[in-house]
Amino acid sequence: MKEKVLQQCKKIDEYLPFGIWTISTLSVFGSLYFSEIMHLAPCKLCWWQRICMYPIAVIMSVAILKKDKKAFMYVLPLSVFGSLLAFYHTLLQAGIIKETLISCTIDGAVSCANKQINWFGFMTIPFMSMVAFLGITAFCGIWYYNQKTTSTKATKK
Repeated sequence: MKEKVLQQCKKIDEYLPFGIWTISTLSVFGSLYFSEIMHLAPCKLCWWQRICMYPIAVIMSVAILKKDKKAFMYVLPLSVFGSLLAFYHTLLQAGIIKETLISCTIDGAVSCANKQINWFGFMTIPFMSMVAFLGITAFCGIWYYNQKTTSTKATKK
């Protein structure tokens, strides 16, 4: 039974990097679509979220090519920080947090509290960003757990 679980963990580990890469790459192209094709100017918090997301796509591309089993260590801090930024931004747009806490405009152009997109009454750009970052964070957590579990079981044999 334990051997079967160990095999399943190894199988999942093969796909986790591709899942993280897919989420981050879709997020990169999605943010570029919103800004370059739909002409929605990003606010200051959106820029910070991009700063966290764009390197994840590059890191995971290299990790997949090099078969780096420890790439989650580089991605996890970016995804956690991005999740916190996106969560704060989502609360700001929901009106739960006041914009007066920080100055959110770049040259007075775009307010972080402004909902440029509101699909289905709840899906804003920061909400989509938060879901993407949380997905990446969850995949990194599973990847870390599997690495820890497989290395511990391998050393006990």
